[in-house]
Amino acid sequence: MPSPSAGVLDAHGRVAWTRHDVRRLLRVPGRSDDKRTRGTVALRTGSHAYPGAAVLGVEAAWRAGAGYVRYLGPRRPADLVLGRRPETVVAEPLPAAEVRADAWVIGSGTDPALRTPEETDGLRRLLAGAVPVVVDAGALDLLPARAPVIATPHAGEFARLRTALGLTSVGTEALDDPARRAAAALETAAALGGTVLLKGATTLVAAPGSAHAIAVDAGTGWLAAAGTGDVLAGVIGALVAADRAGGGGAPLSELAAAAAWLHGRAGRIAAGVAAGAPGHPVVALDVAEALPAAFAEALAEGGAVPDDRAPVPDGARVDDPEDHRIEEDHA
Repeated sequence: MPSPSAGVLDAHGRVAWTRHDVRRLLRVPGRSDDKRTRGTVALRTGSHAYPGAAVLGVEAAWRAGAGYVRYLGPRRPADLVLGRRPETVVAEPLPAAEVRADAWVIGSGTDPALRTPEETDGLRRLLAGAVPVVVDAGALDLLPARAPVIATPHAGEFARLRTALGLTSVGTEALDDPARRAAAALETAAALGGTVLLKGATTLVAAPGSAHAIAVDAGTGWLAAAGTGDVLAGVIGALVAADRAGGGGAPLSELAAAAAWLHGRAGRIAAGVAAGAPGHPVVALDVAEALPAAFAEALAEGGAVPDDRAPVPDGARVDDPEDHRIEEDHA
């Protein structure tokens, strides 16, 4: 995995992701940029049962710097998206070949049990293409796929994904061990042939063929709230789209790690976690709205991001057991 931090491993053999890693992956638009060169994100997310997921993902994509955002989905979430973000181009689902996009986000706020055959066929065609796809929640059952993918499971979805890939189950005890959790993420990415972002108090990102998982420890426990995963999916989509539209070729794993860092940092900013303060509750839209401030911190010259956590010896951090709770699907 090419990275300036590739040789900086924590006590558990994981690449410790930092602001400096994030900064080199962010594109600052220049005078010659337009909305297309800043990246187009297309989202097929949300449903009549979970319409808010569409709003959260679209909001995050805009706040994370996308130049153009398209939403393709049912009427109810589409109306809510336009009510919140009128800049968004909204349409009924179209064949992937008819949609110009630099990155797709699919699955957030959807239930595979309620998916129509037509929608399943449309998503499978999209996953057979060449455009990178962020695969979340209700679309994880469609993996593996030919397209370049970033799968974003929580612990329960991770277990089901491993089963679908023919891998042995990984119990809570293994997921509570940082080194074994990283090994499981790497094994899953290899079997998938795509990037895996395993959500948690410490988020792990694994790429197929990589010797080490990336550990992103930038968040706060206040992020354990419904909808924050939908925000993260939108951020990943925006960063991938910006990179590809600008002619970049950054590894999807690194872009996903950068998105996780920004998402975590935005959570801390929104919750007021600073200088040892415990912070306060937030909702997912608060996190999306704090993304520009997180970007500003990442892009700042020189100085380090404020260290608002208690120091941990040798830069190591034992994962929080709450990291691996089974979350409600689709939320």
